[in-house]
Amino acid sequence: MTFIESAQQALRVIGTRMLTPLVKELTLAPLVEGARLPGFAPGAHIALEVNLPSGRDWRRYSLVNIELRVDAMMAPACYTVAVRREESGLGGSRFVHDALSEGDVIQVRLPRNEFELAPVGTDAVLLGGGIGITPLLTMAAHCRAVGRSVRLLYVGRQRAHMAYLRELEAMLQDDLTVHCDDERGGPIDLTGFMACCAPSATLHVCGPQGLLDGVLAGSRTLGWPASRVRFELFGTPAAQEDDRPFEVVLNNSGQVLSVPVGKSILDVLEEAGCDPMSDCRRGECGVCVCPVLEGEIDHRDYVLTDREKAAGNTIVACVSRARSGRITLDM
Repeated sequence: MTFIESAQQALRVIGTRMLTPLVKELTLAPLVEGARLPGFAPGAHIALEVNLPSGRDWRRYSLVNIELRVDAMMAPACYTVAVRREESGLGGSRFVHDALSEGDVIQVRLPRNEFELAPVGTDAVLLGGGIGITPLLTMAAHCRAVGRSVRLLYVGRQRAHMAYLRELEAMLQDDLTVHCDDERGGPIDLTGFMACCAPSATLHVCGPQGLLDGVLAGSRTLGWPASRVRFELFGTPAAQEDDRPFEVVLNNSGQVLSVPVGKSILDVLEEAGCDPMSDCRRGECGVCVCPVLEGEIDHRDYVLTDREKAAGNTIVACVSRARSGRITLDM
């Protein structure tokens, strides 16, 4: 498969610790003692080369920084990431948890940032769900270091499974709100939370698909412009109950491919020997957009505008599906 790539470097695991029963923290450093790594900005991620049952692949993880120094991310001595174990995933998190130990060397794609902190001049409001707290923790530390006001809402099912909670409590104090579903009797009212945000606030959201879907629904209810919500998803979208298999026709060759439940158009294209561009595989980046000649599209991405979706001539191959039994791609 063809990815949008950044430069890569071999790094050594110099430390590991379990933050919760399911979240493992890794600290990675250059092989040359005393060397420095390329800097990064809040929201950036690196990609680790992981060994899966299907072969080697890459998995993206947000960089974590909790140091309250303006220069903490400029030329760091190490990178830190936190990985939640997902038993139902393809194996990347299991590899990190089971196969990586202190002293191991791993190939790393150097930082890229597709989840930038809004410019100074807007109120920084952060909303993290589960392991999605990692880039927001870094944003919060940066805001504290430069003297910028920041407010963070951290949501989770149980307090014991919320990584970095003590660090955030010490850092943010009254500017941190914690919502645990088991303590509050259920999920938070996201629209109510958003309604209390100042008109100048930009909401930065990172977490599972359900959290983001709730925020986007709230923004429509409140009439927020799209620019007021910045987001990043963790995890690949889950299959829906009404998913059905369908066929993809490649117009240039006439080849017909079957897309079963549980696989994406992108997966099937790759298995057929095609080499489509891809990156996030979560419907966020738009790299895998394909032109559509025929068929009805079930849009599930967060990239295309409402107008583009209504036009029905492009599909984000990593997440969207066909409503009709067959769809024809111009490729």
